[in-house]
Amino acid sequence: MMSLSMVHPSVHPIEAPPVTEHAVAMPRQTLEDTQGMPGTLGGFLLRFLQFSFALLSLSVMATTSDFPSVTAFRYLVAAVSLQSLWSLSLAVADIYAILVRRGYRNVRIVRLFSIGDGITSTLTFSAACASAGITVLIGNDLNDCAQNHCSRFETATAMAFMSWFAASPSFILNFWTLASK
Repeated sequence: MMSLSMVHPSVHPIEAPPVTEHAVAMPRQTLEDTQGMPGTLGGFLLRFLQFSFALLSLSVMATTSDFPSVTAFRYLVAAVSLQSLWSLSLAVADIYAILVRRGYRNVRIVRLFSIGDGITSTLTFSAACASAGITVLIGNDLNDCAQNHCSRFETATAMAFMSWFAASPSFILNFWTLASK
């Protein structure tokens, strides 16, 4: 039988390495510095993708002459218009933060970004779902693609979904930052 005095710990404390210039030059990465957060290059790229896909969806839908006849398509145009304006304004804010090398650490700003991303991404997703339902109705159920612009409607809907896919990480990261403060 082994006594307690003979048990040795398997993990031994070690001394911290001395601080060097290399260690000072490379700060540890924190949650606020994660790529995709507001004020980072990853955040700017997400905003640029959101804006690009929303603008493509809006452009494709606007080139069709009969989109105003369907409420879901009008809703899609309104939602991606709002998404493109929101994403463009925050992309400009991200460019400014990158140029002055400052991140957004203010709780009020992060709350504004989180709420705005939540609203715009929800509107874009619901509009894309409604438009997808209408395109399926026109194409598969009514077999009326010959008289409608089914391929354009499908392309605009797909671009709206892609905009939502790019907006979701922004919302999640902003919400995470807000919840962790």
